[in-house]
Amino acid sequence: MTYLLLFLSVALGYVIATFLKVKELKSLSIYLAFSGAFLLAVTIFELLPQVYEAPSKEIGVFIIAGILLQIFLEIFSQGAEHGHVHTHQHKNTFPWLLFISLSIHALLEGFPISEGNNLLIGVMVHKVPISLILSLFFIKASYSKTTTLSFLFLFALMTPLGNFISEQLLFTPPQKLKITAVTIGVFLHVSTTILFESSKNHQFNISKMTAVIVAIVIAYFL
Repeated sequence: MTYLLLFLSVALGYVIATFLKVKELKSLSIYLAFSGAFLLAVTIFELLPQVYEAPSKEIGVFIIAGILLQIFLEIFSQGAEHGHVHTHQHKNTFPWLLFISLSIHALLEGFPISEGNNLLIGVMVHKVPISLILSLFFIKASYSKTTTLSFLFLFALMTPLGNFISEQLLFTPPQKLKITAVTIGVFLHVSTTILFESSKNHQFNISKMTAVIVAIVIAYFL
């Protein structure tokens, strides 16, 4: 069921993009703010206590490594993980750099998901708007439907695959802890970037602030 839900969250984004065919993404900014706040809250409430059960400076190193990894990946993804997609000039070719960078990000997302935390919901809430935005940009950039569907299908498999690898391969508890710490770094960078970018010109927006507060409260009481 976990694998199916993760896959369907990407499929849902594509379906919404296909039916709505939204030309402007401004209407998504509030939901992006909600998803960023929700992912950040779940990371802090669920994952941080898990990796810091036995406080260690080494865990901090791996969290920082995750942040740096995400910064590096965004050189190739152009920030698609938090709602930015810059279309490529060669629209008839498969966007491999974008795919590889997003796939590494998506694989890591699947590793810490378990029955013992609510990260599944956080990742799903994060994936729907991102896949929606990816779909809209691919459609707007006139990529072929085959390229668009192939990209999204393979991208949708990555997080379930990460979760499958985490469950089936025999990682030792210290190894799992380090991978989780790296993923925390990735989540912290992505979620805080979404929140920062949702407040353009640092102007107060009551709708977005409300969405952020609601997301945090929901994550806390899950």
